[in-house]
Amino acid sequence: MKRIATIALAVCAVLALPGVGQAQSYPTKPVQVFIHFNPGAVVDLLGREWQCTTVQFDFNLPERFDVSYIGEDGREHRPFMVHRALLGSIERFVGVLIEHYGGAFPLWLAPVQAIVIPIADRHVEYAHRVVNDLRAEGLRVEMDARGERMQAKIRDAQLQKVPYMLIVGDREQEAGAAAVRHRDGSDLGPLPLFQIIDRLKDEIATKGQPET
Repeated sequence: MKRIATIALAVCAVLALPGVGQAQSYPTKPVQVFIHFNPGAVVDLLGREWQCTTVQFDFNLPERFDVSYIGEDGREHRPFMVHRALLGSIERFVGVLIEHYGGAFPLWLAPVQAIVIPIADRHVEYAHRVVNDLRAEGLRVEMDARGERMQAKIRDAQLQKVPYMLIVGDREQEAGAAAVRHRDGSDLGPLPLFQIIDRLKDEIATKGQPET
């Protein structure tokens, strides 16, 4: 069994597979050895490493399923099976992703990319139009029409780490625009809707940071 593990590790080295230094063998059964290495360690905001992507050599399943092939020598041989888990556990991956960004997902990944905030009840209809226009462009947008003060709505959106807040009032409604604020507190001022759409779509396409 040690010979099989040595062969598998040698294959990893020959193929220059990343993470081979972290290889481990698990001889849990007489016919089972897992050689796994971790090319996908990620680090969260607290500096902790988490294992996500793994590659495993499995000598158990070919034996259990009696898998074989005919080699060049005309004889039957037992193949090695390679498992590649790109994400590992989905739950662990999502948890690591949340901790990595501290909940402040970049625009392209944020569940809600922008929230429209009408200043008064008379601006709700226009806010609906803004939401519909942005959703028509494939953006994930919500509206906060609660009867709260505007500053309270902005604060709530920042606490929820929504990337952009679009505030609409009389002037924005007349100009077909929205006042844009980023969750970091920066105020980008009023921008036409078409410019807002272009800005957000460009940031999503490039997976970049907001313009300064």
